[in-house]
Amino acid sequence: MSPALPRHLDPAPPPGPLPARAAFPSSAPRLSLNGDWRFHLAPDPAHVPDTFWSETFDDTAWDLLPVPSHWQLHGYGAPVYTNIRYPFPVDPPNVPQENPTGCYRYGFRPPEPWPDPDRSVLRFEGVDSFFTVWLNGTEVGSAGGSRLPSEFAVGHLLRPGAENVLAVQVHRWSAGSYLEDQDTWWLSGVFREVSLHTRPAGAVTDYRVHAGYTSATGEGVLCVDVDADAVDARVRVPELGVDVPAGERVTLPRVEPWSAELPRLYEGSLTAAGTVVPLRIGFRTVRIDGHVFTVNGRPVKLHGVNRHEFHPDRGRALTARDMLDDVVLMKRHHINAVRTRHYPPHPYFLDLCDEYGLYIIDECDLETHGFILEAGRRGNPSDDPAWEPACLDRARRMVERDKNRPSVVIWSLGNEAGKGRNLHAMRAWISGRDASRPVHYSGDVECSDIYSQTYREHAGVEHIGTGGEHPEKPYLMCEYAHAMGNGPGGLADYQRLFETHERLMGGLVWEWNDQSLRTRDPLSGQEFFGYGGDFGEEIHDGNYIADGLLLPDRTPTPGLLELKAVIQPLRLTIVPRSGTVGVTVRNTLRFADTSALRFLYDVVTDHGVVDSGPLDVPVIPAGGEATCALPGIAATGRETWLTVRAVLAAATRWAPAGYEVAFGQARVAEGAPPQEPEAAARHSRRPPAAERLSTDQHSPGRLAFGEGTFDVHTGRLRSLGGTELEGPVLGIWRAMTDNDREPGAEPRGSEAARTWRQRGLDRMRHRTDRVHADDTALTVHGRLAPASEQFGLTATYHRSAVPGGLRLRLTAAPDGPWPVDMPLPRFGVRLAVPAAWSLVRWFGLGPGESYPDSRAAVRVGRWEHTVDALQFPYTFPQENGHRSEVRWAELTPSDGSAGGIRFEGLPHLGFTARRWTTEDLDAARHPHELVARDRVHVHLDLAQHGLGSASCGPDTLPAHRLTAAPMDFTVVLRAIP
Repeated sequence: MSPALPRHLDPAPPPGPLPARAAFPSSAPRLSLNGDWRFHLAPDPAHVPDTFWSETFDDTAWDLLPVPSHWQLHGYGAPVYTNIRYPFPVDPPNVPQENPTGCYRYGFRPPEPWPDPDRSVLRFEGVDSFFTVWLNGTEVGSAGGSRLPSEFAVGHLLRPGAENVLAVQVHRWSAGSYLEDQDTWWLSGVFREVSLHTRPAGAVTDYRVHAGYTSATGEGVLCVDVDADAVDARVRVPELGVDVPAGERVTLPRVEPWSAELPRLYEGSLTAAGTVVPLRIGFRTVRIDGHVFTVNGRPVKLHGVNRHEFHPDRGRALTARDMLDDVVLMKRHHINAVRTRHYPPHPYFLDLCDEYGLYIIDECDLETHGFILEAGRRGNPSDDPAWEPACLDRARRMVERDKNRPSVVIWSLGNEAGKGRNLHAMRAWISGRDASRPVHYSGDVECSDIYSQTYREHAGVEHIGTGGEHPEKPYLMCEYAHAMGNGPGGLADYQRLFETHERLMGGLVWEWNDQSLRTRDPLSGQEFFGYGGDFGEEIHDGNYIADGLLLPDRTPTPGLLELKAVIQPLRLTIVPRSGTVGVTVRNTLRFADTSALRFLYDVVTDHGVVDSGPLDVPVIPAGGEATCALPGIAATGRETWLTVRAVLAAATRWAPAGYEVAFGQARVAEGAPPQEPEAAARHSRRPPAAERLSTDQHSPGRLAFGEGTFDVHTGRLRSLGGTELEGPVLGIWRAMTDNDREPGAEPRGSEAARTWRQRGLDRMRHRTDRVHADDTALTVHGRLAPASEQFGLTATYHRSAVPGGLRLRLTAAPDGPWPVDMPLPRFGVRLAVPAAWSLVRWFGLGPGESYPDSRAAVRVGRWEHTVDALQFPYTFPQENGHRSEVRWAELTPSDGSAGGIRFEGLPHLGFTARRWTTEDLDAARHPHELVARDRVHVHLDLAQHGLGSASCGPDTLPAHRLTAAPMDFTVVLRAIP
């Protein structure tokens, strides 16, 4: 440490902490120091109360703050979110004088007797960002590296059986903050557990498990090394008949290997000096074979996520339940890998990954993104020799803590830290310490055993898969498919590439969960999830923090359901044959067979499920395939679909029996188009409407035609079946998604969609040019165009009468100098119906929302929801709730009373219904700002533009773009009496 710098500003690690070691439980005494601590927040280090660390200091006037926690989430200052930019001047290693400093005090009484008190150790699992510790008035050391543990020897100060006073000073900003620019909230404090341990003489204080597996023979090799002091340590694994001194290598003729699919752990123990360390041993070997990533000799694809530690109320101060919830949700959605972005997680999370089965890319607590924000920015710690000790210290502490985890299959140097000599030094140290795992880094291919990139477009990934760019290394998308808001689109297109090319390891979606914090509107008191800018930050990056597959409260988004369907471990193909239906099941797993599953079939029409039963499928080995036949399906006279589902035969640790693991669906019979509204059977039918045109005598200015009345000047429908309506009129605007617009401070978003608002597609105006009527049709010619522009769309509405309603054929075409390469957001009609019509039934894709490039998770069926349930409450309001390939949909009163409307596609339509307008949705910044209107607003679409992933990833693929071209859309509207 340089004497010229204050301790928290010195880039070099302070000398106080004990050497890094593995995290493990032990029978040696341990005392939790979690609880309510006395707390005072000073505005800067100069205003820290004098001698607050003294035993005699009077802290009775101080507040109580729970440990673990972040002080900003308990009313002391405010959280700050930035993605890349440092929230303080960039002048390493200096930080602002305005540096809030937390002062903590805690009294505790170790029980007496307390064995080996002179060998006692204080352990801090995580403190943000730099802290100094005193015990009983004596300083014991300082530490940085916020997401890593630090231990201090305190045996010479501890008083068993008596009151002890622990004092901790925590700086919000430190030199280490320059290494922790990690696209998350800047939150401070003692946010992980604090505990007191003893290390009895001769007991194990550190150990390392070597548990290799040879796939060709099934042989396992076990050796457990211990620290030099534990001279009498012994390893026991009763199930394997192992009882040997530590350090002895044991060859086992046959073991069951560990993998994410079959996470086999052998329970054992490591004993020394009367203490017991429980062991959980997973035999597995990780190698790169040529340019293929393998586990236990088999190629493995990573279907993963990037996970920040986060809770909307507790920030990074997670509970065991929070972590278990994450792991269970991951397993339920077929996620098999996690990149611990961008720091080592809480050690309990890795316990769960060992037990439940997840491949872990353990990432070092290092990111210096703010230094590579712009070309030519100098001083990046990654390439400054003064920062090498700090970088190496973080790498060492990660590896030593997590070296015994079978779930950890890859070490990662960090994220977005540019290039530099310190990264190479980290790589060299890690490889020298642990050659059993590859090293990953996405910023410099020379530092990595894996060619890793973020957000490469599909065509580029295919080029790499066929041998382009560093062909000697496997290729990993360590971040892809930016899951911000409604999206990501294109997951299925990526998955096809991953499965086609052996070199492609797969990818990890960005990211697992929205990191928005629960807060309240100061005026209304309504609760909502806040993002950047909601807490008075000086600079921030908006809702770029809300980019997860889960909402902040861990509600799965449609994006997570889409990912589950895309990466489901079985491919079920249904092929109708003469007299039977063939079902082919392909098992894409690498290690597990299908013995834990049973198979079911459902026969579906617009009446719902009309037949169901078990399907006899033989057990399929990993990588295998089987075909079976289903007897012929009875004719229904209607459009008929067969759904085959694989479900859990028995409960597992992560899901109950009957939980759906995979599904496949195919149409097995065509059907006649729907003719009459189903709800009509509940009510008396009105007489068939005359198809002649007449003036409505009761409503001046209106024309009566069939079941409808129309405005005589505009030709717009004003009522149907006697009920007032608004519309339908041509609509092309959708509330912009996060992938359409430019979230945060960076110039991101869809390049094509970026022009939508610039060119006025959100403010289109209608014009009626001509209304023509005869006895069989009412035709309206018009134009839709934005202010200040010469381009627009010509539109012709051709209406004819049908029993109980109207048929509308809408044709439209671009008119004038349409902007080159500007797609349409959507194409269809919009209308408004009575608010009481709030129950929705439909036959089409469901039950969730779907879009052109995000529809793997839905299936054809008869579904029912309320209008409110159709919505999905993305953290930032945006287009949502669209149902695709709808054959018919009905809106009726939820109380069962008379009335309603039915929409029929010819053959299909897209359907959206909500209690607010698209303009309301587009203007809102939080869900609680959306206020229900006195109508239900409906969109019936011919098509929508895809979602893409352009908030950070690639734009919508050409196949999913809605090109501006002549359109022809027909829909039937029927009144339900």
